[in-house]
Amino acid sequence: MTKPTPASPFDLHLVRGFFDAETCGELIAELCRSPGGSAVTYGEGRLGSVNERVRKVESLVPAREIVEHVTRRLVDYGPKVGKHFGISRSGCEDPQFLRYGIGDFFVAHQDGNTGLVRLDTDHSRRISISIFLNRQSETPERDAYCGGSLVFSDWRSGREFRLEGEAGTLVAFLSETTHEVIPVAHGERYAIVSWYG
Repeated sequence: MTKPTPASPFDLHLVRGFFDAETCGELIAELCRSPGGSAVTYGEGRLGSVNERVRKVESLVPAREIVEHVTRRLVDYGPKVGKHFGISRSGCEDPQFLRYGIGDFFVAHQDGNTGLVRLDTDHSRRISISIFLNRQSETPERDAYCGGSLVFSDWRSGREFRLEGEAGTLVAFLSETTHEVIPVAHGERYAIVSWYG
């Protein structure tokens, strides 16, 4: 269900229940069995580089069928996201499946469309997508994580908005929007990210 983001000074397209609880559980179970490695960050060229002072997170590689299922859902939903932002899209990048452990984070950054990022994708990324697979909690709980908020900010105005993770929720935003993932304090934070061009 699409809902406006209450009290957010940023243009966010929020979809609660993009994946239902059962699907989120199945995706996390698959990701727990998947091989992983460090996720790339900013750099030059097509692939970027690993810099754990900028981004510390594990990128997981689920079965091809999982990647195809998630990609289909994103492609099918793309016209609604494009309509929200008034942008025609040319498809989406392959999704990244991420696991943030205790202490993992991603510093404030933009995903593209700014000229500041020196990756080839900077020119093609117009809309960023993040899907929470498990929920955030203020206290340690089973199947939840503490910390790890997705924070949107604007240094010019001093505005900031913390979006707490809710399992199955998709958030879309313009790729030039500054955002970060603050360090996870407890548990593991599972998410899927992708970008529309």
